[in-house]
Amino acid sequence: MNIETQQTQNTHFGFSTVELGEKQALVNNVFHKVAMRYDVMNDLMSFGLHRIWKNTLVSMLRPSKTREFKHLDVAGGTGDVAFRILDAGGSKTHVSILDVNGDMLNVGRERAGSKYGNRIDFIEANAESLPLPDNSYDAYTIAFGIRNVPRIDTALEEAYRVIKRGGQLMVLEFTPVDTPVLDKIYDAFSFTAIPAMGKMITGDGEPYRYLVESIRRFPRPEAFARMIGTAGFKCVNYRALSGGIVNIHSGWKL
Repeated sequence: MNIETQQTQNTHFGFSTVELGEKQALVNNVFHKVAMRYDVMNDLMSFGLHRIWKNTLVSMLRPSKTREFKHLDVAGGTGDVAFRILDAGGSKTHVSILDVNGDMLNVGRERAGSKYGNRIDFIEANAESLPLPDNSYDAYTIAFGIRNVPRIDTALEEAYRVIKRGGQLMVLEFTPVDTPVLDKIYDAFSFTAIPAMGKMITGDGEPYRYLVESIRRFPRPEAFARMIGTAGFKCVNYRALSGGIVNIHSGWKL
């Protein structure tokens, strides 16, 4: 095996380098550990801002209140984004929550209970290989999940495949902070306080160390927008929130 081939089989897991085929299992282990306290930790880590970011995502999505609206929420196991979409849409809005991690989906099922009836379903599957028909969803969201996918380009291609013509992709994701002063404060909080809070709440701080590191390895907004365009989406843009801590990326299948 030559050096070039060896390099193409490697990827990052936080700040570590791992074989590409190993990453998914490592990520799964992280979310198995944090599933039961995932939403509590989101509140603590973001000072509750994640709620505003998700509300903004849904307000930009604008699910129809009158016509049929079939939506796919990927890496959304606990239901936080899906429930908002169902509440914002009308009675003909249906959301499929897809997640590779069964523990996260179990949290979502428990939270949903019987509130949404047959307007919601749960699918355990990988974002890189969706067990879904072509051109079958009006929109696709993924919130704070795309950076954990081993092959981001493959996941974007799969998103393009399952979205209907005229449908929209929306990605809510953290981004490395480059703003002077804010970047120092953000790094100090992320690498010190977040793992400590994770250990206090869940008994293990290491999963949160990975989650913090994974943000630093995620592409800058301009680079990620180019990846969305390469997957086939048009009218690609992004909106920075909270000083650029997170971005909402958007693209259309035209």
